Amino acid sequence: MYKVTIIAGARPNFMKIAPIIHAIQKAKQENFEIDYRLVHTGQHYDKNMSGSFFEQLEIPEPHVNLECSGGTQAEQTAAIMINFEKELMANPADLVLVVGDVTSTMACALVAQKLHTKVAHVEGGIRSDDWSMPEEINRLVTDSITNYFFTTSETANTTLRASGVKDDQIFFVGNTMIDTLLKQRPNFTAPKVWDELGLEKGNYIVMTLHRPANVDEESQLKDMIDEIIENTQNLPLIFPVHPRTAKILERLNISHSRLHTVEPLSYLEFNYLVEKAKAVITDSGGITEEASIMRVPCLTLRDNTERPETITLGTNELVGTNPKNLKPYLDTLFAGNWKKGNDIPLWDGKTAARIVENLKINISE
Repeated sequence: MYKVTIIAGARPNFMKIAPIIHAIQKAKQENFEIDYRLVHTGQHYDKNMSGSFFEQLEIPEPHVNLECSGGTQAEQTAAIMINFEKELMANPADLVLVVGDVTSTMACALVAQKLHTKVAHVEGGIRSDDWSMPEEINRLVTDSITNYFFTTSETANTTLRASGVKDDQIFFVGNTMIDTLLKQRPNFTAPKVWDELGLEKGNYIVMTLHRPANVDEESQLKDMIDEIIENTQNLPLIFPVHPRTAKILERLNISHSRLHTVEPLSYLEFNYLVEKAKAVITDSGGITEEASIMRVPCLTLRDNTERPETITLGTNELVGTNPKNLKPYLDTLFAGNWKKGNDIPLWDGKTAARIVENLKINISE
């Protein structure tokens, strides 16, 4: 029996591992001797991650929650390593599979290698080249000690090869986040704000801001929101607000009749809004992927991105963090001249099946 321990530390990780677990379960039914153990490190406490979250996305409940939330970066890394070491020693595996770029990804990869357990990294090789982002450090460390890389793009493959990774360690499979998106698209659900504001398809904009570069500097946040309000004509702006951003908005007394702040939304509600929006203004990497697949114009308020394929092939544009950069992009949007986007190779809903096929053929033997 080939045993895989799968790590999830934050809500987006669960969207990425759900299809892998479904593909493992299917392979088991087809007599591939494989089993998995799902470890939630508890890195991010998220009140939306109730039983209904797992039920809606058809994700099995984790076998264990290591409950490592809170603390500084170093404290959290240490807590995850200490608790995961005990977990892996009690439940040995042939492979530890980590996803994305959160602290849990790096910490669990380190523990696995020190216990002589092979590591596979889903989304290996992506880079922003911005070392001020904790995620970039996590990616660099994880990829330096990974045995097998499941990649989302040829750009990631090129990056890995340039760092000395051999071709037989790299498996270009696509994007598991898109597996979940395409599977759940028929289940998208209108949030309360849809009826409350009488929203209509193509007639509002969705905003998300959470990165420190945009929200921690109060004058920067105020200037950015002022610029968005000034250049979005008469459209409602729907802004699901992260709790720490909400506090800053309150302190700055930012309000406008078209700016509607709402509580964080569930995955199915949020993507319902994105799918029907005129555009999304965000600083999130994952949302740029989903918007591109749904062909929704996306303006990214960052100076770099680890997902360049959303720009070269998708509907995303890198606006930067200077609020004054926004106007020309919004002018293009309202003139009806936004790019339409193309298919992104292997972002087709079949990534998890390719991962498990590689576990069967190339890795487990």
